[in-house]
Amino acid sequence: MIDMRFVCPLIVVRDVEVSRAFYEEVLDQRVLHDLGENVIFEGGFAIHLRSHFSDLIGVAESDIVPGKNAELYFEEDDLDAFMERLEGTDSVNYVHGPIEQPWGQRAVRFYDPDTHIIEVGEPMESVVRRFLGRGFSIEETARRTSMPEEFVRQCM
Repeated sequence: MIDMRFVCPLIVVRDVEVSRAFYEEVLDQRVLHDLGENVIFEGGFAIHLRSHFSDLIGVAESDIVPGKNAELYFEEDDLDAFMERLEGTDSVNYVHGPIEQPWGQRAVRFYDPDTHIIEVGEPMESVVRRFLGRGFSIEETARRTSMPEEFVRQCM
């Protein structure tokens, strides 16, 4: 039997120090391991130096480009305070400002220094509590958020 396990997503960056500072300062991530060309964060993702990664996979550096088909997703309990903090940060280039997703979750998306998309959203427990606080029933909240009624009950 094979004992395979997923370890973490890895994104390729031009400058490890610039990207490490971005994730530490803007997104409050903590480094678990700094291996020089590869930095692993406690949150369960890693950044890897593009020049080193291109050597590992045998392609030219210019062939390694970020796309708009993936994002790193973070949750923040106090999204309003986080948004205020972002307003004072020059290093943030927005995909879009704060929006409310169709299921009621508030989120913001922006690029990291290598144009990988970062999403920061509020936890679904917070969304459920907000709707319940507005007087929505358990059933209405479940329908609006697409969460199971049992999840809604657990958030009460």
